[in-house]
Amino acid sequence: MTNEQVLNDETRVRIFKALADETRLEIIRNLYASRKEMNCGEVGDIQGTSKSNTSYHLRTLREAKLIKVRKEAQTRYMSIELETFEAYLPGFLDTL
Repeated sequence: MTNEQVLNDETRVRIFKALADETRLEIIRNLYASRKEMNCGEVGDIQGTSKSNTSYHLRTLREAKLIKVRKEAQTRYMSIELETFEAYLPGFLDTL
């Protein structure tokens, strides 16, 4: 097995672990449906979760490279990382 295959497998494991949680799957669904960036507060309001719980789920999704985070002053904005979905899960977002 090549180093590239090992890295790809590690990436796949992180992706599937992140998507194995219903809350994180719902966050992906909402971000994809909104077609725009959302801040942490907006995501938490939609999910009905606390700020710390929302931050935990967003960090897990970011570490799996399923979302992008852009910081503007004190606010962080999240959006779907389309390149990851296209590379590892083509067509997945359309099933949501």
